[in-house]
Amino acid sequence: MSAYWVARVHVTDPETYSKYAALAGPAVEKHGGVFLARGGKQIILEGGAFERSVVARFPSLEAAEKCYHSPEYTEARKYVGTAERHMVAVEGLD
Repeated sequence: MSAYWVARVHVTDPETYSKYAALAGPAVEKHGGVFLARGGKQIILEGGAFERSVVARFPSLEAAEKCYHSPEYTEARKYVGTAERHMVAVEGLD
């Protein structure tokens, strides 16, 4: 059953956050993840004004969690302090 990372992000330091993004992408792909949305145009219907939304699909909830705790993504997370974010891994319906 597939699973998704869903994140809402408010970037406070774009230059440093770009280092996170450069490392996070390859880490997600290494663990079978595929980005379905990564930034881009959005319309906020409810909730806070987080200007960036990210959705990545993984083969399973276990793969999503393994990616989050992987050495590659742990390295990327060193740069997350440059943003406020809410992130969840959620199992899909398939």
